[in-house]
Amino acid sequence: MSQVSSPAKRETETSRPARRGQSFFDMYKKGQGYYTRVGTAIGAGILALGFADFVHGQLNFDPSWTPGIWIKNGIPVLALVGLGLLIYWLVCVKRSSCDFLIATDGEMKKVNWTSRKEIIAATKVVILVTLLTAVILFAVDWLFMEFFQLIDVLRQGGGA
Repeated sequence: MSQVSSPAKRETETSRPARRGQSFFDMYKKGQGYYTRVGTAIGAGILALGFADFVHGQLNFDPSWTPGIWIKNGIPVLALVGLGLLIYWLVCVKRSSCDFLIATDGEMKKVNWTSRKEIIAATKVVILVTLLTAVILFAVDWLFMEFFQLIDVLRQGGGA
């Protein structure tokens, strides 16, 4: 006797993995969107370190008071640990943010990146146009200065 399940039941079973026995540290769709997840985690980690440093700088206690040293150093460490767990949860566990990062990684692979030769050529054009614009603006400024000195609007020497 074989059991045949309906397509709707099979779809529901495969689209929702069992949560039973899954821990906080089990990654959702492990191996997918690796570079986007790592980059996001590194960027968020840098922000978390900056926040912990900011909190450490804002806490001022009397140095002779022993608990003050523990509080001044403990609160930023706790903040860093909490933010680290939040970052891990957002980047590796929470389904919606993981799916977004995985989709972003997939889209980045579809991008047609400019070649090194094209970037160098475009950079040369930008530098050339910038220099030409600077020369033209200098010439126009010099011509206006000479014209205004000629009609005595500007005086050389700074006399009153």
